[in-house]
Amino acid sequence: MFINRKSELSLLEERFKSNRAEFIVVYGRRRVGKTALLLEFLRRRGGIYLLARETSEAENLRRFSQRIAEHFGDEFLMKNPFRSWDAFFEYLHQRVGKRLAVVIDEFPYLVKGNPSLPSILQEYWDLKLSKGRIFLVICGSSISMMEKLLGYKSPIYGRRTAQLKVSPLGFFEAGEFLPRYSLEDFVKAYGILGGTPAYLLEFDDSKSIEENLLDYFRPDSFLYGDARFVLMEELEEPRNYFAVMEAIARGKTTLGEIMNETGLERGTAAKYLSVLSDLGFVRREIPVTASRKSRKGRYYISDPYFAFWFRYVHPNADLIETGQGDILVELAMEDFNEYLGWVFEEIAKEFLIRLNGSGRLPFRFAKIGRWWHRGEEIDLLALNEREKEALLIEVKWRDLSERDARRVLRTLEGKSTLVRFDGAFRFGLIARSVEGKDELREEGYLVWDLEDFESLISPDAVG
Repeated sequence: MFINRKSELSLLEERFKSNRAEFIVVYGRRRVGKTALLLEFLRRRGGIYLLARETSEAENLRRFSQRIAEHFGDEFLMKNPFRSWDAFFEYLHQRVGKRLAVVIDEFPYLVKGNPSLPSILQEYWDLKLSKGRIFLVICGSSISMMEKLLGYKSPIYGRRTAQLKVSPLGFFEAGEFLPRYSLEDFVKAYGILGGTPAYLLEFDDSKSIEENLLDYFRPDSFLYGDARFVLMEELEEPRNYFAVMEAIARGKTTLGEIMNETGLERGTAAKYLSVLSDLGFVRREIPVTASRKSRKGRYYISDPYFAFWFRYVHPNADLIETGQGDILVELAMEDFNEYLGWVFEEIAKEFLIRLNGSGRLPFRFAKIGRWWHRGEEIDLLALNEREKEALLIEVKWRDLSERDARRVLRTLEGKSTLVRFDGAFRFGLIARSVEGKDELREEGYLVWDLEDFESLISPDAVG
């Protein structure tokens, strides 16, 4: 099943149509759907797919020889496989006359087997392949290694014609994986799984969230084991990284709070946070009105799958390992709505970004994010500094009566006096459901709930 990835496919299609030599680097965390994307592209355009394995160089060359020989109908190559990467690239140079896509997946495995491979590729690209019409794609899941290959010190630095980092799907795209869920249930599922296709495919939308969690909380479950596998592939000293991520999942978001929770010294904690940020597992946020040099940073786990895993699964692994997953389901459900508050804020932010520029907002914003100052917080603050307009939004994962909604909006208006912004303020609210939202809109408030999200669940609806 191939779902969405329209922008990624469009990028590849555009490059393919250029009809000049292209060298594209595709990378991203495991399970996000890189291989599915590339196979779908090859299904549409044709070409050769070569999957590297963590085996010997000779074995990978033999397998690649077989795939290429099958494509070109070359009996000689079938019986006499490549013995070096020089022979491999020279063959491609000699045989690729017309436009041909060649995809090498899990490229880091090849580099591990032969660290000189990037230099060999550099030489052949510079002297031969770049003069032809080849469409060469290298792909990898080790983010640290792939970013080294893109870095200044890499032999292939400056040779790539494009790079594509494949990320998990956003909330509105991911909904296509579980179409039988109500929007409310999909918010819950997204809070558990995030937007990674491989994880979304593990849930059955004919079952309740609790029934799916019973399948998740088993020792042999893919969802249970994969977080550890993905993290340990990228990280050294995983114990301390895990402690940092568990602290963040429990709501300890400042450096000081993380230090107190983990017992790590400031320099050590900062180092771990920097690595986690570079790999995309954690992100640092500052108040949206602050300068980039602000020291008011807070840290959040980027992906709901890991946030959920570190909040509920990792601390309670003993329950899963001893076959008591049903107890963990009860524990998680007791706290789940509080946890979903953070997830729903992220979904609300995505909702507003998709509306931005659609004509359904009073102005187009250039910045959006959280705001906080001396104990007061605003969930979302959208700014157009040039036009001097600001939109302040409170996000509530609750069903609000009209009276509750008015109370929230009055409180928000009070907080606006603390925001240093020379311009006009507008006020809004996003909740699970809001009674009397039409009346509130007539009074000038911007109010949305899950009912309004329905129009954006199709990826082509806006933007």
